[in-house]
Amino acid sequence: MSTTQDLSGAAYWKANIRLVMIHLVVWAFVSYFCGIILRPMLAGIPVGGTDLGFWFAQQGAMFVFIAQIFIYAGQMNQLDKRFDVHED
Repeated sequence: MSTTQDLSGAAYWKANIRLVMIHLVVWAFVSYFCGIILRPMLAGIPVGGTDLGFWFAQQGAMFVFIAQIFIYAGQMNQLDKRFDVHED
């Protein structure tokens, strides 16, 4: 493997880890902060027959996580194309 490939591989891995960390922060924010810590503040906002805090704790977090799966897959496809490691 040449030096340029080593640098490209390191840059790809760094970009991949950065993307994973961003998604983990979003996951932690939605599940922990919105569902637990901010629940009392969100309790007065009605959503679908219940309050927003309960909705985030029970259903909203799952919807966000499912959306994150598709967003992450799209972002990884773009990253793969940028580093020319995509599948045809």
